[in-house]
Amino acid sequence: MDKNKLPAPDEGFVVTQFLAVRDVARSREFYVDVLGGEVVVEEDPCIVRLANSWLIMNPGGGPTADKPGVTIVEHEVGDEVSSFLNLRVADVAASYETWKARGAEFLTPPIDRGAEIRCYMRDPDGYLIEVGQSTGLLDRG
Repeated sequence: MDKNKLPAPDEGFVVTQFLAVRDVARSREFYVDVLGGEVVVEEDPCIVRLANSWLIMNPGGGPTADKPGVTIVEHEVGDEVSSFLNLRVADVAASYETWKARGAEFLTPPIDRGAEIRCYMRDPDGYLIEVGQSTGLLDRG
């Protein structure tokens, strides 16, 4: 483990995303092999650097002293979501083709929505991931 790659700033803070996953190895493989992330910590918890951010993945678990009464549960796959990972890319068509070839399952191909071109995929646990490229949004000057 390279401690210099951990999400541990010398000052201020960094944003990381925690995902409760059913199978750490399967999720790690998706974020590394499909999306091109880099393993920082293999497990307990798994930490993957993904572009300029980090994903922390571990199974769910019950309350602890620092979160009394709170239980972390794995995502229930369905059509209702309350949050999702948003990946902003320079070229959505190229990202779509590359990630699809590596096994990503997209809901649709990229769709031009005026301000952006975007599409969505799901990770192995069913978490929704938006892949978007700003286009018309940049013209608002």
